[in-house]
Amino acid sequence: MMKGKLTAILMLSLIICKVQAQQPTVGGNLSRRVNIHVEKESIGSILNRISTSSNFYFSYQGTLFKTDSLVNLSAQNLPVREVLDKLFNGKIDYREEGQYIILRSAALHLTIEPDNITTAEKLYLISGYVTDTKTGLKIKQASVYEKRLLQSTLTDNEGYFKLRFRGDYNEVILTASKESYRDTTLVFLSNITIKPEGYADDTDPVTGKRRKGGPNNNLVERMGIGRFLVSSKQRIQSMNIPDFIANSPFQVSITPGLSSHGMMSSQIVNKASLNLFGGYTAGLNGFEAAGLFNMNKGDAQYLQMAGLFNVVGGSFNGLQAAGILNTVIGDSKGLQMAGIMNEVSGNSKTLQAAGIFNHVRKHAVGFQMAGIMNLVNGDMSGFQAAGLLNLTSQQVNGVQLSGLINYTKRLKGIQIGLLNIADQSDGYSIGLINIVKNGYHKVSLSTNETGMYNTSVKLGNDKFYSILMLGQNFSDTAKVKAFGIGFGHDFLMGKRFSIAAEICSQFLYLGNWDHSNVLTRYQVNLQVKLFKNLSIFGGPAYSVYNSSAPPGSSGNGYKQQIAPDYSTEISNHTRGWFGWNAGLTLF
Repeated sequence: MMKGKLTAILMLSLIICKVQAQQPTVGGNLSRRVNIHVEKESIGSILNRISTSSNFYFSYQGTLFKTDSLVNLSAQNLPVREVLDKLFNGKIDYREEGQYIILRSAALHLTIEPDNITTAEKLYLISGYVTDTKTGLKIKQASVYEKRLLQSTLTDNEGYFKLRFRGDYNEVILTASKESYRDTTLVFLSNITIKPEGYADDTDPVTGKRRKGGPNNNLVERMGIGRFLVSSKQRIQSMNIPDFIANSPFQVSITPGLSSHGMMSSQIVNKASLNLFGGYTAGLNGFEAAGLFNMNKGDAQYLQMAGLFNVVGGSFNGLQAAGILNTVIGDSKGLQMAGIMNEVSGNSKTLQAAGIFNHVRKHAVGFQMAGIMNLVNGDMSGFQAAGLLNLTSQQVNGVQLSGLINYTKRLKGIQIGLLNIADQSDGYSIGLINIVKNGYHKVSLSTNETGMYNTSVKLGNDKFYSILMLGQNFSDTAKVKAFGIGFGHDFLMGKRFSIAAEICSQFLYLGNWDHSNVLTRYQVNLQVKLFKNLSIFGGPAYSVYNSSAPPGSSGNGYKQQIAPDYSTEISNHTRGWFGWNAGLTLF
């Protein structure tokens, strides 16, 4: 009997010990104390260290935080809860489930507390407060809206709101949103039918998330013009409900905020939009016109016209026309016309026409025409035409035509202007001065059958180079001074030999400026490279001399006859002859 009691007591003791061994330590896993000191280690690795040393597991969604982010952490005999607070700066909440610590977002929560609900024939009035569920404090500047009816308001400094709905309703679904808080929704029922028309909601009724992509940023509101024209209430609402976008067939505005959609205008994409002075909407899917300006938070397409400016926060596809400015923050396709400036912050497949300036911040394909300047920060494939300057920061595949300067980093097309500049060129630079950083910078010294000695500077590349010339005959009794320009092309035949085909035109000074004396030469030179920076050349030439000066009209000590006796008469004032050309080239 005694032996049986001892056996029962021993078995009970073993069971109790086993159960106690399976229980977590007093205070749970979050109260376990750990020691850790790491520098520039990933968050995922730190969590593995903590869980391994304390014999429990962490559970969390992969999108909750970036597990590969590198951080520094030092903790000496601290509870796991405090270590996690240091690691996540209080942005993550913790909950224990057995041997697991569940990590979850510590987003704040709010709720709607109605204090007055009034229903009447075709009228529904709701007022109340938005409060923080944890602290009970009233939330100011929270957005309260009915997403189907496209009506909204902001709470005041006391967290109070009031909304009035006119029409036949079966229910009113109010949503409260505030930056850094989770949305909350309440349904208010009535015995009246609701059939709202004129909108389409892009949000999933189950998840509350938008089905399609749309404007989830406020780039327009961050611009100087946006901060000036968009009210603070609209900017706050954009922060509170950035992902709610609806569609509507039509809207009318006087100014931003004074719209047929009220404060919800910046959350709605319209098929037709008419703005007396200006309007601010979520986007455009049709036609928009304004006396002064149009501003769209997101994408816009088809036709947009304004007396002063159009601003699109997303991408644009279609025709934009403005008296002063068109700005697209995303990509652009179609046609932009502005009295002063067109600007695309993304990629452009557009014909841009502006009185002063066109600017594409990424890559451009198409046509740019500007009275003063065209600028592309990326590659340009197409045609640039400007009164003064074309500038492409990367590569040109096409044509740059300007009255003064063309520049690109890499040329695989044609430049036509007084000054053409490229770092690298596989194309053609046609102008008075053509500068290619990795191209020709040659100086030639030459003479010919006229007795003149010429110094020439050749700029460009082998496909096409410009020639700037100065010449002089050093005779005391038959002086000639000359200056001119020319163009040439080198036919390369290996590393040492090439043939240059050139045309040069020089104005000759013969002691006075009373007459025009122009010598044009067509010459072909065989060029032989002797050393790295020295070549010699020579070959035949054909000269055409046109002069309005009668015989003997040159100044004292200057040459009276330029054309040799064997020249032939082409016309009354023009003679031609064959000659030669020879010299050396440096660099």
